[in-house]
Amino acid sequence: MQIYLDHGATTPIRPEVIDLMVDVMRSHWGNPSSLHGWGERSTMVIERSRLQVASLINADSEGVIFTSGGTESDNMVIMGVARQYPTPQHMIISGVEHSAIRLPAKFLEDRGWDITYLNVDRQGLVNAKDLEMAIRHNTVLVSMIMAQNEVGTIQPIEKLGQICRNANVLFHTDAVQAIGKIKIDVQSLPIDLLSISAHKFYGAQGIGALYLNPLMNKRDGRSLVPLTLGGSQERGYRSGTQAVAAIAGLGLAAALAEQELETESERLTKLRDRLYILLADIPDLIPTGASGAARLPNHLSFYHKNMDGRRFVRAMNQAGIAISSGSACSSGAINPSPILLKMGYSEFEAKNSIRLTLGKSNHEEDIEWTAKVMHQILCP
Repeated sequence: MQIYLDHGATTPIRPEVIDLMVDVMRSHWGNPSSLHGWGERSTMVIERSRLQVASLINADSEGVIFTSGGTESDNMVIMGVARQYPTPQHMIISGVEHSAIRLPAKFLEDRGWDITYLNVDRQGLVNAKDLEMAIRHNTVLVSMIMAQNEVGTIQPIEKLGQICRNANVLFHTDAVQAIGKIKIDVQSLPIDLLSISAHKFYGAQGIGALYLNPLMNKRDGRSLVPLTLGGSQERGYRSGTQAVAAIAGLGLAAALAEQELETESERLTKLRDRLYILLADIPDLIPTGASGAARLPNHLSFYHKNMDGRRFVRAMNQAGIAISSGSACSSGAINPSPILLKMGYSEFEAKNSIRLTLGKSNHEEDIEWTAKVMHQILCP
């Protein structure tokens, strides 16, 4: 029996998305920048997808910029904001950001920028008062991950964003893990910039988007300095001939995610909670992250007191079940999850972290079998 429980790493492309991408590659291969009919047909595909992605987050389509994925979108924000200033300024990020935010911030810090890394509690949550106190006169950007990839914790984005809005500071959120799993409405949330990656909600790898609030420029005249210069595609923010087929797939994946969001979220929440119940009697298996509504509906995470995470991942893989670990191997040594360290866990606990992320292919029988296998491995 083969069971895939690593949807937080990547999701399989939906058959409908594959079919559309193949059709676009066959019949809409014109360069979207060309003025003739072939180019115009490709442009129509792109703009339809832009509308579909915008609809998923209730955005103005003018604010959707296509990128190669979440990492590029995150880098565009951190580096694009920084390039506006001739001298180093101040940025704030949470201590549990994805490396696509954390490493660009460290790059700037090494070059004189002042970076504040906000602490989180044992659940991985940022304290809004800490953010309020951290903002300075020269704070130019705050970036807070919407849903943490390792522990599933959902940050209080509305409260954090409003603090930034009140202080006239740009607010970005990496929503890569959240898109397609929880409702996101950028018309009601005080968000200036938001990162998206298609392969987290059944689109293709290598395609994503960055949402820029159209009011951002009108409010204070600030924008992003592009990282690539060339043909001025994507309103000049991301030059280069667009990947029409991949963009079409992203659009369809977004449209399907929007249609199924409520029912799929409820279904996955029930499966997640059922698996928690089935695993509750395993000695020394400790849940990590937030619970209930403050957690992604498809996400479970733990650490085990007696087995390191990578060893457990290998044991599950031998049983035909795919999960992941927050620990990493470097030069033969197991490095603990930096996220759990920031959450206050010991190095030993952080090395023993695991994550199970459910998806469309998972059903009740998968949950029952996974629980049995985990009992066999951890309770021999």
